[in-house]
Amino acid sequence: MLGGINNGLFLQSFGGFIGLALLILVLKWGFTSNKKLIITPIKAGKKDQYGLLKPLPTPGNYIEAQMALQKLVDSNIKATLTQTLDGPQLMVFEKDLGIAQSVLKN
Repeated sequence: MLGGINNGLFLQSFGGFIGLALLILVLKWGFTSNKKLIITPIKAGKKDQYGLLKPLPTPGNYIEAQMALQKLVDSNIKATLTQTLDGPQLMVFEKDLGIAQSVLKN
């Protein structure tokens, strides 16, 4: 004991400051705005490169494709409109493909 002070508690208090300084450094590194930790490039693919989604026959321009998408959504069919290398493309799951084609024909 130095001068009546408990040395263990004295050293533990410095440990807390060191831990806080390390936490500040890690948080500053993690939340800096000029660094991105994960970069995912956005690129269009071919219409057969979308996994479980199957392409529907889609009109050539984006406005007509958006109208067809709204028709499918109104019929409670899960559909998405994406930009592919072939232009705008309506995509649905395989189980909804037949129903979506019949809805779009009407």
